[in-house]
Amino acid sequence: MSPAGRKSRLSLIPEIPVAPTVSFGDLLEEVGSMGIFQLLSVLLLSLPVLLLASHNLVQNFSAASPEYRCRLSPSANASSGHPLSLNESQLPDRCQRFVRRMALDPNGSHNNGQEAETEPCPDGWLYDNSTFASTIVTEWDLVCNLQPLKNLAQSLFMAGVLLGAFIFGDLSDRFGRRLILIWSLLLVAVMGSGAALSANFAAYCVCRFLSGVGISGFLLNYICLSLEWVPTRYRAIVIATQSYCSTAGQVLLAGLAYGIRDWRWLQLAISAPFFCFFAYSWWLPESARWLLANNKHEAALRNLKHVARINGKAAAGKTVFLEMLETQVGSSTPGRDSHSCLDLFRTPGLRRISCCLMFISFSMNMTFFGLSMDLSAFGLNVFLMQLFFGAIDLLAKMGCALMLTFFGRRTIQATSLVLAGTFLLVTLPVPPEMQLVRMTLVVLGKGCLAASSMCLYLYGGELFPTVIRQTGTSFITAMARLGGIVAPVVLTAGGYQPFLPLVIFGVTPIISGISAGFLPEMFQVPLMDTIEQVEQR
Repeated sequence: MSPAGRKSRLSLIPEIPVAPTVSFGDLLEEVGSMGIFQLLSVLLLSLPVLLLASHNLVQNFSAASPEYRCRLSPSANASSGHPLSLNESQLPDRCQRFVRRMALDPNGSHNNGQEAETEPCPDGWLYDNSTFASTIVTEWDLVCNLQPLKNLAQSLFMAGVLLGAFIFGDLSDRFGRRLILIWSLLLVAVMGSGAALSANFAAYCVCRFLSGVGISGFLLNYICLSLEWVPTRYRAIVIATQSYCSTAGQVLLAGLAYGIRDWRWLQLAISAPFFCFFAYSWWLPESARWLLANNKHEAALRNLKHVARINGKAAAGKTVFLEMLETQVGSSTPGRDSHSCLDLFRTPGLRRISCCLMFISFSMNMTFFGLSMDLSAFGLNVFLMQLFFGAIDLLAKMGCALMLTFFGRRTIQATSLVLAGTFLLVTLPVPPEMQLVRMTLVVLGKGCLAASSMCLYLYGGELFPTVIRQTGTSFITAMARLGGIVAPVVLTAGGYQPFLPLVIFGVTPIISGISAGFLPEMFQVPLMDTIEQVEQR
């Protein structure tokens, strides 16, 4: 048969209609891509973010160490005829007292010329309560040989966040974002309030540790729920808004700590609101994108129709049929049971993404917490320093949000990290007497770190596929908390060489900024659902 004949025969065969491929973004547009539901959910998820910084940094105030001196015995005070003051000249130092009071000559020295016998402080210490009415240091005498215990409490909180990242990351990918978020909020509320009511230091540490676990569960899921319910073009705006809330929380903490000088009431003030957050979080629906990726099509259909009703598109929601979801969106998507944390390192594309993001998160947070957790080292008012650091972060994140709408994520991530490290290293040759110049450079470096953290929240959520997005995010969070745990250790190196902390805090962001250049760009790219899509990308 001639080619013309074959062509005429083929033209007689009726064409089989092929259903167009429907992406989740198309479905989201049908039910309202950025309507009332998205605005409400972002608002409700952002309110707890205001208190995240308070839980992370509250020990700058609740564990503040005021001036103190060893308390004399009651009999010694009575014989002296006046109460002991913090400037008592007969005390050898803050952690010792003389066994018996010695007679002094007019010059204030011992007139017998003999070495006075000293002892520790069996009657406790006298504290300067002019700044703080009460802290965990003054209540449980965490001074002298017990002084490292206050840093232990902060390290245990960070360890709780680290543990929570490993636990809740996998659970969120297995059982959903919503369920883990709800119970994480309750855990923070109960354990945070329990810390405020602790009868002893051990109970306080346990409650702080468990509240850190809850903070991690919330931190992992609020970003993911926000990203998975909004279209591609609004992702940067949503993350920027929530990042502003986190920074505003630093300013809020300064105001709360200034107004509430008792550590128990301050701890309760930042924890009790989480009961309200827990109560309304039941209204938030599960991510339809996660439901589709895990072959839960009926539940995804219900949630999409629910969103359509809230957005005033109920008629459009009726056109989203279950058959369309099954045949065109989720039929080829494997279930969650076929994935594990090993998938983060099994394929070359995800392995590169995971390693780079984990190193970036570690170095960025080690430096950030190293600068933020020791405000008293700057020699200025701690309330003003907290307020100033929060204001600088807010400005930096505003600039970052603006740039994210015009430039790629990779460029911003790399540039902000390199600039942060450079600003910190430049402070090294500045003479100590030029305190204002040194402070300006440190603040600029911290601002760059704030911009980098905002970019990482968005970038990390975009790079991992839906089936293991929370698992990947949990590893990033775990490395961030590991950096927070290492930061106090780096600060102690300053006792041997004062320049070492700034060298370490400056070099590591620069190296991690270089590693960011190996990540794929996600500017204006839809979220990926499977590992195969990541590797093709």
